[in-house]
Amino acid sequence: MKVLVTGNTGYIGPVLAKYLRTSRPGIELAGYDNGYFAHCLTNAEYLPEFDYDMQSWGDLRAFSPELLDGVDAVVHLAAISNDPMGKRFEKITADINYEASIAIAKEARSRGVKAFVFASSCSMYGFAEGGPRTENDELNPLTAYARSKVAMEEGLGALAGSDFKVTALRFATACGMSDRLRLDLVLNDFVAGAVASGKITVLSDGTPWRPLINVRDMSRAIDWALDRPTEKGGSFLAVNAGSNEWNYQVKDLAGAVADIVPGTDVSINRNAQPDKRSYRVDFSRFRELAPGHQPQVTLEQAIKELKEGLEAMKFNDPDFRDSKFMRLKTLEGHIESGRLDEELKWRGLSWVSPKKRR
Repeated sequence: MKVLVTGNTGYIGPVLAKYLRTSRPGIELAGYDNGYFAHCLTNAEYLPEFDYDMQSWGDLRAFSPELLDGVDAVVHLAAISNDPMGKRFEKITADINYEASIAIAKEARSRGVKAFVFASSCSMYGFAEGGPRTENDELNPLTAYARSKVAMEEGLGALAGSDFKVTALRFATACGMSDRLRLDLVLNDFVAGAVASGKITVLSDGTPWRPLINVRDMSRAIDWALDRPTEKGGSFLAVNAGSNEWNYQVKDLAGAVADIVPGTDVSINRNAQPDKRSYRVDFSRFRELAPGHQPQVTLEQAIKELKEGLEAMKFNDPDFRDSKFMRLKTLEGHIESGRLDEELKWRGLSWVSPKKRR
């Protein structure tokens, strides 16, 4: 099986490659990325792209369709990947996350790719009062990032058919250790604060709900989706990917980290304006469809692995929210240095066709 992974030099790609190498011996992995965050390595023992057979570099908006030749499945991770970036680069978020992405999906279908796995998001539920959201509930995307996920799902639904199976995995909020760590994710942020300074600063009043999923369990779900039987959801499936047990209030996540990192002080802004990004999610359908690929990592394991990973890096930056481990800060740094323009395009760079690694 040959799989093309877009956005593979981000947070998920290194973990996904290791997972698929173990679960699918003999798999051929190709990566495609523009390298915004390729330098954000976190104590990796080797360059994560060596787990791929071929690495291509390029802008999603100028994708080379021939990279799809011979590909059996596409895993589409590439995106402007959170709310702060979407707010700062709203039009570019739509251009990359929808316009360029749906164009790649169309090319994939026309070139005989059989499966398309889309990294969607539970954030499209927005502010959701009442019980946990199911796939049949109304969507309420509050941000440019969430709106781009909704648009992409709608576009993919129109493309799916008997010869082009689409799975949109509506992931809970990611967390966990990676060779390219992000700290602009709620649990990762809390562990970083605890390790660096012994303090967790909760910017909200602590009451918002968040569903979480460890990055290894995201890889487990993607593995299932690659050759999901059509009878398990049809030619187009949008499914919440996570676990009912991993719905937490933000204050409880902070408390769980403090329990594992001794001496941690938790500060909650009880006077904060209400955070409208609050939702619980029902993952029952995912459990029904993919019983053999359910999340395995516990919250305690995720916290301990993050703690140990950060300590191995000798991480001690109390100002990490201004560091390269925050995605928006990285992009702004590229722009300020002149490496990227305001359209998030590399200045003066000519891409070279890749050679197969082995």
